[in-house]
Amino acid sequence: MIVAPGQGAQTPGFLQPWLEDPTFASRFDWLSTVAGLDLAHYGTEADAETIRDTRIAQPLLVATGLVAALELFPHPADAFAHIGAVAGHSVGEIAAAAGARVITAEQAMVLVRERGRAMAEAAAITPTGMTAVLGGDRDEVLAALDKHGLTPANDNGPGQIVAAGTAEQLAALADEPPAKVRLMPLSVAGAFHTHHMEPAVGHLAGLARSVSTHDPRTRVISNRDGTVVHDGREVLARIVGQIASPVRWDLCLETMEDLGVTGILEMPPAGTLTGIARRALKGVETFALKTPDQLEDARAFCAKHGESSDMETTPTWRMVVSPAKGTFHVSEAAAGLDVLPPGTTIGDVASLRDRTGITAPHGGRVVEWLVEDGDLVSPGQPLIRLHPEGGQ
Repeated sequence: MIVAPGQGAQTPGFLQPWLEDPTFASRFDWLSTVAGLDLAHYGTEADAETIRDTRIAQPLLVATGLVAALELFPHPADAFAHIGAVAGHSVGEIAAAAGARVITAEQAMVLVRERGRAMAEAAAITPTGMTAVLGGDRDEVLAALDKHGLTPANDNGPGQIVAAGTAEQLAALADEPPAKVRLMPLSVAGAFHTHHMEPAVGHLAGLARSVSTHDPRTRVISNRDGTVVHDGREVLARIVGQIASPVRWDLCLETMEDLGVTGILEMPPAGTLTGIARRALKGVETFALKTPDQLEDARAFCAKHGESSDMETTPTWRMVVSPAKGTFHVSEAAAGLDVLPPGTTIGDVASLRDRTGITAPHGGRVVEWLVEDGDLVSPGQPLIRLHPEGGQ
């Protein structure tokens, strides 16, 4: 599978070797034009403090991931024979959504431009920040954050939780930290993925109403809860809401394990997410794509671990897929129906953690059920095949 990093992965000059390729440079210039920023300058000449700015960092990361994906797969359709799933950490979800063909690259750049601006403006309202809490007992760490009114804004797996809140709340945590932890203040502009970002959610939600979407061509694992999402509108809605809600990368990692992922390739600027994966997913191979001279090896890595997704649709039918691992139960509303109205709940998947309802957002005529009541299912597994209403 392929993952896209979030804010903080950028380093001064990381884009320099990529821009030596004229094709990469021209494509990057196009996305820079859409964003209204000189991203080539920021990726090659700007210092660390400059590219720390949310309004710059976020478009820079998304543009890099999207153009690098075209370098990795010059014929984009070929990618879906090798990519079984995609995920992005925080703003990386926008790159992942575009890579899965939910939105276009141009739509992605407009959204990330406005996301960065709105989050920067929200961060300026109150002095806030983020601190990584490394190590310690998970329950004790979460209890300490709750005591000080902080949000676990990023849950990146065992021993890696990022606390976010006001400067005063973070100072209180520093004065009274949980046992056996190391605190690392992060160089970010504000308390991302908390209620402090609600103004940015409202702005982006308004824009998102005018964005056309397509259902993804491969499994998209959501930051919100680690579920696989295969409805384009829901992917976009989750990206918008995720601005003010925690990143549950720990649950994304669980889903990767449930899927049986054997290889994870991280798009540039790579290293952060593959580092987490090496610690959390023992036995899973990783590839951090950092420079263009690695492209041939990266393609070989994809060929070795690649598995085409069975979620792809055709113009004549749609599939509804499982969002998670668990036991599937057919709903009474769908059982026995030949035609499902849009939004019909077809059932739910029960796991050890919770029960997740599943709807057929577009509805349609039932071609065949691909599972039975009580079957064990995996994330992204097709459950029912539907013709669009009126289809032959």
